[in-house]
Amino acid sequence: MKRTIASSLLWAVLLASPGIAAADAAPGDVIVTLGENLTNEQKQKVLDEMKAPDGAQTITVSNVEEHKYLDGLIPKAQIGTRAISSSMITIKEPGSGLHVETHNITWVTKEMYTNALITAGVKDADIYITAPFPVSGTAALTGLMKAYEISSDQAIPDDVKKVANKEMVQTAKLADSIGADKAVALLAKIKQEIANNPPQTDADLRALIEKIANDLGITLSENEINNLISLFHKMQNAHINWDQVNDQLSKAKEQLSAFLQSEEGKTFIQNLIDIFKEIWNAIKSAFSSNQQSTTPTSLTLEVGACNSPEVRADFVLLP
Repeated sequence: MKRTIASSLLWAVLLASPGIAAADAAPGDVIVTLGENLTNEQKQKVLDEMKAPDGAQTITVSNVEEHKYLDGLIPKAQIGTRAISSSMITIKEPGSGLHVETHNITWVTKEMYTNALITAGVKDADIYITAPFPVSGTAALTGLMKAYEISSDQAIPDDVKKVANKEMVQTAKLADSIGADKAVALLAKIKQEIANNPPQTDADLRALIEKIANDLGITLSENEINNLISLFHKMQNAHINWDQVNDQLSKAKEQLSAFLQSEEGKTFIQNLIDIFKEIWNAIKSAFSSNQQSTTPTSLTLEVGACNSPEVRADFVLLP
């Protein structure tokens, strides 16, 4: 997403990471992150799957690093004691936007990664995230931010890393109640509005969240609204480059509006159209039959929508 970075912070990161040299990012540069606890066989498996080029710079991500940014956000048992998730980041031409793909990642979607990476200031890159067996995927973001720092010669402040991880986890939790695509769309739209017109008070922020949720047809609990207010407070207080966030969100719009572009979304909308057509045709038919009868006519329609609760309409038509 963004943020201006002091070069002194970068050197602090590099000095704390022996053996890693900074490099100016250039299109085509590739950095691979490997979980520290992968076996040699597993490492080779993910490298082959990612089609990592020979000689690509490789860094390892430890379980300690994972816990640094995830403790307090999800149970320690969910983080685990081993670093497994791996990734490959390929720098693209300026203006290309972010493109994320995942494999064997069960809880965090590629759109959630995209959103969180934009918050962290990552831009213009192709990213592939994988594991040798199914994992939740919560730890992969840590490795990606570490790789981006090295490839771009830009240090990501700790407060930004933490809020990006918080965003990823909170979006995944929200997805459990409202669906992944809607959760991603909600977070992306709120961020875009904050970038364009920052709320001045808690009441403004709450009103913004509630309005966008309503516009997207999403019902949030009071606890979910409060969690979002807390998240966006942290974002507003972090060193985030909101202009860059807005720019990257615009480029990632197709990925982040996946629900409306998906077959499910299109089918849902078409079902709504079909419902109204059936209601109208039934009403016309009922009125036509009523011309020969003075008895009130009752009409019930039941239409099932894709992955949606049954829609039922009851009418009583009087002559």
